[in-house]
This record gives sequence, structure tokens and C-alpha cells, in this order.
Amino acid sequence: MTPSQNAIRPTAKQLSYLRALAQRAGQTFTYPTTSAQASREIQRLKAAQPTSRVERQLERKEVADAIARGPEDAARIRPGEIAGYASSATWKERS
Repeated sequence: MTPSQNAIRPTAKQLSYLRALAQRAGQTFTYPTTSAQASREIQRLKAAQPTSRVERQLERKEVADAIARGPEDAARIRPGEIAGYASSATWKERS
């Protein structure tokens, strides 16, 4: 491969394919800066075992829950803070 080929940016088609393969495999990838890097990532992800749809959904939920439980989650309503359901729900304790 010549130096000029290494300097070619990845195509939109390569990037789209990378995103699809990463989602199928349940993996992430480093954003390629060259077309050659994109080709290597495509080969790596093509060789990876695909995860099931359920596994991907569970993992996304776990990540979202982990983010929500972080220190920035002070505004989340916890189950012990409200009484009642739907439009009749009220705060158990008032400040």
C-alpha cells in the first residue's frame, strides 16, 4: 500500500458498514481516520460472533441503568417516594 492510499479518508459506505457490523456484534470500534484503518476494522468485526437481539437490548438497558444510578441522578423519583398511581400519585413525604 502506498502512502497516498493510507491518507485516503474512509468512505461514508465504509463507516455505515462499520456501524452496522458493530451493532450486530455488540461491540464498539475506534473511529478510523483512513480507509485502510476502516478496512481493518471491518475485517475484525466481520470475524466477531454476532450477539442476539435480546443480549443487545439487555446490555443497552444495563448501561442506561448504570448511567441513571450515577451521582447525576438526584432528580430521579424512587419507588419509596410516591404513593398511589397515575394521576392520583402523591409524594409520601413533603419537605
